[in-house]
Amino acid sequence: MTSDTAAAAAAMSAAASPASGIDRVRAALRAAGSASEVVQFATTTRTAADAAAAIGCTVAQIAKSLVFRSASGEPVLVIASGINRVDEAKVAAALGEPIGKADAGFVRERTGFAIGGVAPLGHATKLRIFVDRDLLGYEEIWAAAGHPHAVFRLTPAELRRLTGGTVIAVA
Repeated sequence: MTSDTAAAAAAMSAAASPASGIDRVRAALRAAGSASEVVQFATTTRTAADAAAAIGCTVAQIAKSLVFRSASGEPVLVIASGINRVDEAKVAAALGEPIGKADAGFVRERTGFAIGGVAPLGHATKLRIFVDRDLLGYEEIWAAAGHPHAVFRLTPAELRRLTGGTVIAVA
């Protein structure tokens, strides 16, 4: 194995480790001046229902991060209330081009996170971000923190500030 190949393999391994995703989220929160703390669970928080059960909140308070691919190939992150099914036509209208589902490889490449742990910040590349307006109706919400067993609490206003996302109706 060449030194370049070894370095690339080490970088990929580090990027895939649970701690690196969580650490990246913690660093992004601190860099943005957030006091939010990452909470890790022994059980999975991969789905909105799993996260709500672990946390003890409603499914609607889960800010689930869903990555789509635009027709031009760019990543689009939709942060939706856990009870909402994203209407792709509404997101496409707000974006100005069609979107489709992104596969796991695209999600990891563009965000640096595996599906089930995609955080609303700390991404590997710049994403176009939309925030579900239904999340604005809650005092506190919870988002994934870079790993399928980690979340953090924040307010809807903080979510908007941290992501710069455009608020739209997604359902």
